[in-house]
Amino acid sequence: MIRMSDVSVRFGDVQALKGVSIAVGRGEFVALVGPNGSGKTTLLRAMHGMLRLSGRRELAPEAAKQAMVFQRPFVMRLSVRNNLRLALWLGGVPRAQWNERIAAALARVSLQGLEERPARALSGGQQQRLAIARAWAIRPALLFLDEPTASLDPAAKKDVEALLAGFAADGMTLVMSTHNLGQAKRLASRVVYLEDGAIHADLPTAQFFGGGAGGRAQQFLKGEMA
Repeated sequence: MIRMSDVSVRFGDVQALKGVSIAVGRGEFVALVGPNGSGKTTLLRAMHGMLRLSGRRELAPEAAKQAMVFQRPFVMRLSVRNNLRLALWLGGVPRAQWNERIAAALARVSLQGLEERPARALSGGQQQRLAIARAWAIRPALLFLDEPTASLDPAAKKDVEALLAGFAADGMTLVMSTHNLGQAKRLASRVVYLEDGAIHADLPTAQFFGGGAGGRAQQFLKGEMA
């Protein structure tokens, strides 16, 4: 679906990614984990094509339809419905499909009936679900998520996790950064551990949490690193 080969990203004097190579196959759910400043968000943004990088970024044809949900979603000063309309317009979805897509997206995230509510009047959990609805409405083959539940209460986290599990069950390819190791264990099919802008472990989830990570990744799992 996407392949990054020997990718490096620099912000001024800071080397944020250092020769990273990673490939994500169709239908995978990849969790990026690691300490603060390890490069998780930078890698997500680089994979989504948001950053200037050195190295190679290659996409399968269907991966051209992709979306990203940020840790703190930006919702426009518009109604819930118009936030979705804007996403559909930007995503190139024909106008004739908008009403059907909006209804389906709001039903999927349990926000039906709130179409005319100002988006910024929603709770934090509802705003995150709206952001996910905007992404899902364009039917991406590849979805990136940066700490999608970091600022949510336990009930809202559970709702978002259920949505993501459903997307994965539908065959969508997902790449998510998270500090929540339990979340990675519950949702991901594969876990990638980053530190200092480099990948130190890339394993199936059961193997990663079952003692196969080793080295610095194992220290991180034991809580010996921030």
